[in-house]
Amino acid sequence: MRYTWPKRRICRRLKKNIFFSKKYDLAKNEKVPGQHWAAMQRLSDYAKLLYNKQALKKTYWLTEKQFAKLVKFTSKSYAKNNNLSHDVSLMQFLERRCDVVLFRSWIAATIMQARQMITHGHWLLDGKKHNIPSTFLMPWQTLTLQAKYQDSGLYQQVSSVIPPVYISHNKAKHEVVLQSMPIIDPETSSFDILKVIEFYARA
Repeated sequence: MRYTWPKRRICRRLKKNIFFSKKYDLAKNEKVPGQHWAAMQRLSDYAKLLYNKQALKKTYWLTEKQFAKLVKFTSKSYAKNNNLSHDVSLMQFLERRCDVVLFRSWIAATIMQARQMITHGHWLLDGKKHNIPSTFLMPWQTLTLQAKYQDSGLYQQVSSVIPPVYISHNKAKHEVVLQSMPIIDPETSSFDILKVIEFYARA
């Protein structure tokens, strides 16, 4: 089921702006929501694992079913078959999602906006109609903005921020290419990826 509660409330609960938008900046209100927010500062070890997992899951806007399957089965199996660590494999899968690639190219301001662009059919995948944001792209697959949307105000103001090295964004052609598998260093992540894996291993 898709989460439809206030997004600022999620950020306050997790004490982190997980949607990377100024709209959800916590500078004005960092308190955890709820009447007894002060008592929630004392977290058990399990609660810390849970909060870390929830933050990563909600950052990529996944349901619990999607995320659990990705952690426990899909990324684990891929890591074993491709001589990768489980944490690196997990992050590669997350970063190869169609909506995330579009977001990392800085065309969309948030993952939620990128998902909306894809579900509304604005982008072609390898020249074919595509509206599934959860698709995992493979290297050299291409997202191309349909011609009828290229003059839309939604795409006129493109960020000057440079995408990651594994993503190519050709602004003139309105084209985004995943050039290679995402280069991810879990140690530099703002999330503890190994703790996420540990959470599901305990279940």
